[in-house]
Amino acid sequence: MLSKNELKYIQSLCQKKQRAQEGLFLAEGPKLARELLNSDYQVEKLYATEEWLAENKVDVEATVVTEIELGKMSTLQTPNEVLLMCRQKTDLGEPVFKNKVSIVLDGLQDPGNLGTIIRIADWFGISQIIASEDTVEFYNPKVIQSTMGSFIRVKCWYRNLTEILSSINMPIYGALLKGQSINQISPLKEGILLIGNESKGIRETTLPFITKAVTIPRIGQAESLNAAVATGILLSHLCEK
Repeated sequence: MLSKNELKYIQSLCQKKQRAQEGLFLAEGPKLARELLNSDYQVEKLYATEEWLAENKVDVEATVVTEIELGKMSTLQTPNEVLLMCRQKTDLGEPVFKNKVSIVLDGLQDPGNLGTIIRIADWFGISQIIASEDTVEFYNPKVIQSTMGSFIRVKCWYRNLTEILSSINMPIYGALLKGQSINQISPLKEGILLIGNESKGIRETTLPFITKAVTIPRIGQAESLNAAVATGILLSHLCEK
């Protein structure tokens, strides 16, 4: 049975400060549950409906909750059978840029965009993202949900981009409105794709590090593309087939 104090504690993990303090995060739904239980992430506790637990064998501490209780602890509009409390990963080592394509995010703020970019990175076999220190948090519940499990396979570091980019000796591709058409760019074996903020784009402090400005040719009248959509299109050209 779920106590009031435990419910309050779970709800507190919807706040970034509490997640950071406790080193925990929340994930919801059967798909994320399957992926996390089969990953190297440490699942601290699981809360699920009686029906879900009857159909799924788990080796972690589990609490049966009603749909009403699940709704109170869920961050989703429609709670989905199971919620997991998991331990954040802190020992990621350092990013390695040689012989791979990496994504660098400059001030991305929308959790859905970050989650989708993580999912896109996973699709194209990109295993690492380096984000500016003010980019939305990796373990934000909306980010986790948007990845559909891809966050398990993609690492994300938060760093000072000026220091990181100045130390890299390889092509840095920047997504800009005025750049070479992505249709004219050969696939990369190694390099960086730099994506800017949703509304402001790439900042003045990071622009000088771009060695190749690239753009997606516009055929219609749309003013701009969503950051995640643009990332997917760019990677479809930059990643080796």
